[in-house]
Amino acid sequence: MKPNRNASRRKQHRAEQEVFNALLALKDVAEMGAFFKDLCTPAELQALVDRWQVVEYLQRDLPYRKIHDLTGVSVTTIGRVARCLTDGAGGYQAALNRLPTKD
Repeated sequence: MKPNRNASRRKQHRAEQEVFNALLALKDVAEMGAFFKDLCTPAELQALVDRWQVVEYLQRDLPYRKIHDLTGVSVTTIGRVARCLTDGAGGYQAALNRLPTKD
């Protein structure tokens, strides 16, 4: 018997929502940091940090090669992050809009 794809998708969606709700339940940066350190391997956490650094450099209109030189992040990953900024779900932009501007 084949698993029902829609049931699988609904189950996955519910599981994602539980993770997102857990994030929203945290009170501060320290709790968020502890959660991510428990949730992610060091390499996974570093990948998240790298992508966020790329977002900041892309906002400054730095060329991909310069971003790579500054971060060590592959040009392919930088391109993916750039596509998410323009054509993604809007998560990066929502976070950027809510953070205080850096001078």
